[in-house]
Amino acid sequence: MKAKAFKNKAARGFAILFVGAFTGAFAGVVVTCYTALLELVEEFSREYYGFFRDRPAFIPLLFVALGMGAVVVGGLVRAMPMIRGSGFPQTEGATLGLVRYKWYEILPGMFAASLLCVFMGLSAGAEGPALMIGGACGYGVSDVTRRKPVMRRYAITGGACAGLAVALNAPLTGIVFAYEEAYKRFTPEVFSCSFSSVVVAIVIRSVLGPLMKLSSGPVFSTFNLVTTDLSFLPYALMAAVVVGGMGVAFYYLVLFARKLFHKIRPKHFVYVCRMLPPFLLAGVVGLLCADAMGAGLHFMRALGAGEVSILFSTPVWVTLLLVTLLRYIVTVVNVGADMPCCVSFPMMAIGAGTGALLSLLFTRMGMDEAATGVIIIICMVTFFTTVVKAPFTGIIMSVELTWSFTPLLPVVLAVAVGYLIGQIFHTEPLYEKLLEEILEEERGHATHVDVKVRVTAGAGRAVRDVMWPYTAVATLVERGDARFAPSGDTVLQTGDTVLVEGTPTDVKEFRETLLSAVGELLEEHIGPPEKE
Repeated sequence: MKAKAFKNKAARGFAILFVGAFTGAFAGVVVTCYTALLELVEEFSREYYGFFRDRPAFIPLLFVALGMGAVVVGGLVRAMPMIRGSGFPQTEGATLGLVRYKWYEILPGMFAASLLCVFMGLSAGAEGPALMIGGACGYGVSDVTRRKPVMRRYAITGGACAGLAVALNAPLTGIVFAYEEAYKRFTPEVFSCSFSSVVVAIVIRSVLGPLMKLSSGPVFSTFNLVTTDLSFLPYALMAAVVVGGMGVAFYYLVLFARKLFHKIRPKHFVYVCRMLPPFLLAGVVGLLCADAMGAGLHFMRALGAGEVSILFSTPVWVTLLLVTLLRYIVTVVNVGADMPCCVSFPMMAIGAGTGALLSLLFTRMGMDEAATGVIIIICMVTFFTTVVKAPFTGIIMSVELTWSFTPLLPVVLAVAVGYLIGQIFHTEPLYEKLLEEILEEERGHATHVDVKVRVTAGAGRAVRDVMWPYTAVATLVERGDARFAPSGDTVLQTGDTVLVEGTPTDVKEFRETLLSAVGELLEEHIGPPEKE
């Protein structure tokens, strides 16, 4: 019996590694091409906006093109509503088994829509679409290889991790996503799938990247980060408090903007009408300031090098204030309108601009000017963490995007402060909040299910390590003559009978996931959801 159990575990482990590697190869090729195209598109966008700035007579043509772009993107979103937003919430929902979509539609749909948003000059990054595209690649691998629902969730997770890792050239950040954003816990299976996917995808990026003129170095190679002593920590704390407050305000402004945009419900062309304001605003902002366009990489790298493009012959601090304020406004509007583009890097650009402003103030207060780069990195990561509530991802990202451990202590301190400020003001993780909105549309279709299963596949695993379907709760275990309520530490044994309750929106998916994760069906009772 033990030999058979060991054989089954080994076979399952190899299957997970195979699916992960296959997914990583698929996602590595697709997302590397996507990242290279996005960089070309963003550079071209900056150039043609420069053309219109130099030739004001042609500006009306720009806004006509922006209106047409809103029509195209609105049409794509209407045809494929799942590509709304950054891609993070949908992918997180898919890894949990909450969201299902046609991967062969979502992959090209998000690919095209997000590129068009960047081309039109919106404040948009690659990381969210890359994550969703990678997740769609995993979905496709599981469909093609005819894997069970549990394995499909592993494949989606691996693809999402690979997509994020390739877009940022940051493998650890991609892996940490699986635990902090998707599952909120560690399991060997999730690690094996995400690790194999990320490794294969990064190898493919390292091979294809030079051919596509992608950098093989850190994203923020211009930052010269100096070692700081304890006298620097008060400045780090002050920066964290300021940026944390801005992050809280950003969170509530986004929720307010979403309420306003959801009130736009014309009889026809709903999504076009919602997309039009962000596109037109992008045109105004792009004409005023090139650094407020795109993901913000040019702006952040320029800050790291100490080279700020002055606007309208103003002092440096005025330029920084204008760029940061414009980015703040357009990013809030983009999230509010559910634009199919990511705002993680734009959020970090807001933090970077704030950090540059604060460093000017701190220098006058006695801070060494050489520590400016550390302040900027601190503010970037703290703003991101306050809004997204992903402190470990933020910390790992600060290391991988700079290839430096130098600012690690002040970054950890600042991230903790930003996270605490978010807790004080009762903010929730932004991407989870957006996922709740997506699920709210389906809650009216929920059904209460009681299922009794005999343990075979899940034998030898603690309850907390089983890949349960979403909303599933193990309420009772029968083992011989014993009957008891399980805890997270309860180890399931072959032959156990487990009573599971849940309120899924898709009963078939719930059943298939449960049986592939635990064992064989004994009884099932389906009824309306219980009233609270």
